[in-house]
Amino acid sequence: MIKVVRIGFYALTSCYGCQLQFAMMDEILKFLPKAEIVCWYMLNRDSKEHEKVDIAFIEGSVSTEEEVELVKKIRENAKIVVAVGACATQGGVQSWDDRPLEELWKTVYGDGKVKFEPKMAEPVEKFIKVDYKLYGCPPEKKDFIYTIGTLLIGTWPEDIDYPVCLDCRLRGNPCVLIEKNEPCLGPVTRAGCDARCPSYGIACIGCRGAIGYDVAYFDALGLTLRKKNFTKDEILDRMRIFNAHNPKLEEMVNKIFEEGE
Repeated sequence: MIKVVRIGFYALTSCYGCQLQFAMMDEILKFLPKAEIVCWYMLNRDSKEHEKVDIAFIEGSVSTEEEVELVKKIRENAKIVVAVGACATQGGVQSWDDRPLEELWKTVYGDGKVKFEPKMAEPVEKFIKVDYKLYGCPPEKKDFIYTIGTLLIGTWPEDIDYPVCLDCRLRGNPCVLIEKNEPCLGPVTRAGCDARCPSYGIACIGCRGAIGYDVAYFDALGLTLRKKNFTKDEILDRMRIFNAHNPKLEEMVNKIFEEGE
């Protein structure tokens, strides 16, 4: 007898683009004989948010105190937690600005009031253990199919540990960084997008986040950008868009400017 896997898809602070990407996939119908979708409000308004599930997919950054409690409850109820998209894995572009929360709040809402208690946006793993991540803004469809397919048969998806530059070389692209002198983040960004942006001559902005395993060399890329006359602020602003919560980013970039002074 085939075991039916219970799946939940939960949304925090985001544009809901990751959910929409997956909800529009015809391929998801192939999983239904082996899966019961317990919670996915985009597909079913009668979803049950606090039930036990085998796999929990979480989209969005944690930007309210209520969401802190929600992700903790999801973790309690789930055997496997997968963070989905740039907001859940890296905090998203909404965590890019390092101004105080009060100033940001005033800029966006003025004197408006909301029923939630706000906080600076942060990745899901800041608050709970995350078992696997789907990178991108939004993630690639093939990544979702691969991940859910492996989990449904009881095995584990492999992580990607190499940069976008490899995808670029495989496609035979000219180097946007070297040949066009544009601030491409491909050397420090996790591959898997088939170098979509550089393939059209557009510099990578790092939406899939920095490569893990301590091989995202922000200092080496920062040094290259410095030699191309980019200032420290320009380099940091560029790298922070999708890496604001990376603990080594500022330290590594600051180091190359301190050594050159």
